[in-house]
Amino acid sequence: MNKNPLHWLIVITGPTAAGKTSIAVSIAHHLKTAIISADSRQFYSEMCIGTARPSVDEMDAIPHYFSGNMSVSDYYNVSRYERNVLNKLDELFAVSSFVVMAGGSGLYINAVCHGIDDLPDADENLRKTLNQLKHTAGIIALQHQLLELDPVYYHQVDLSNPKRLIRALEICINTGLPYSSLRKNKPVERPFKIVKIGLNLPKEDLHQRIVRRVDTMMQKGLLEEARRLYPFRELNALNTVGYRELFDYFDGTTTLNEAVGKIKSNTRRYAKRQLTWFKKDKEITWFHPDDLSLILDFIHDKSTT
Repeated sequence: MNKNPLHWLIVITGPTAAGKTSIAVSIAHHLKTAIISADSRQFYSEMCIGTARPSVDEMDAIPHYFSGNMSVSDYYNVSRYERNVLNKLDELFAVSSFVVMAGGSGLYINAVCHGIDDLPDADENLRKTLNQLKHTAGIIALQHQLLELDPVYYHQVDLSNPKRLIRALEICINTGLPYSSLRKNKPVERPFKIVKIGLNLPKEDLHQRIVRRVDTMMQKGLLEEARRLYPFRELNALNTVGYRELFDYFDGTTTLNEAVGKIKSNTRRYAKRQLTWFKKDKEITWFHPDDLSLILDFIHDKSTT
C-alpha cells in the first residue's frame, strides 16, 4: 500500500505531565486541524480531573476526538480504538493534510501507527471470574494459570500486571489456544505518513511538574470526582493512578495526606514506565516541551522532504 504524501499523522507523546496537551493544541492550531486523543483514560466522560483531560477552552478552540466520549461502564479495548481511529482519520484526511494525535498510552499509539492483532473481545463473565480469583487467591494464581495455558507468553509478560495476565487468560480460555500463538506482531502499512514527536524534560523538572499537577487536581475537585466514582471502583477503567489511592482513603486504610502522597509517587513511577516504553521506539524524535518553534520547524521539514 502506497502512503499518501499529502496525509500526515503527527503523534505527540511522552510521559504524563510533560505538556503534551498544550503542545498538541498549538500544533493543531498552526496546522488548522483536529486532535485525536491517545490517552486510554481520557476516553471516559466521568474521569475528567484525574486524567487531566483538555480544558473546555482547549476543546472549544480545536476539535478533539476520543476524549470524554464514553462511560466508565462501557467496554472498550485497543482493537476497537484502532478501528475507530482509522475510520475517523479517513474523515479528517478528506479535509486536511495533517491530523494530530496526542497521548501517553503507548499501546494505543502503536495500534494506530502499526496495527494490532485482531483478538476476540472480552467475555465479561469470565473477566469477573478471573478478577475474583485475583482477589481471593492473589496475582500468583493468575500467574500459575497462565504458565499452564501459555508458557511462552508467561515468560514474556510483566507478571506484576494483573490486567495483562487476565486479558491473556481470557483469550486462552475462550479460544482454547495460547495467547502467544495469536500474536503476530507484524507491522501494518498505513496509507498515511507518520511523524512521532516525544516530549521530555530533566527528571527533577518532570517530578516537580507531577507534584504541581496533583496539587492542582486536588484543588480542582479530584477528591469529589473520585467519591462519585467510588461505587464503580471495580471497573477496569478505574484501576488508575489518582483514583485507586483515593478509594483506599474512602476505605479508611490510609489518610488523605498519605493518599495524595501515593498519587504523586505512583505517578512518578508511571511516568518512568512510559519513558521506558517510548525510548524503545526509534521513530520518536525528542524535544523539550518549551521548544514549540523547533517542533514546528521539524514537522515542516519532515512533511516537505
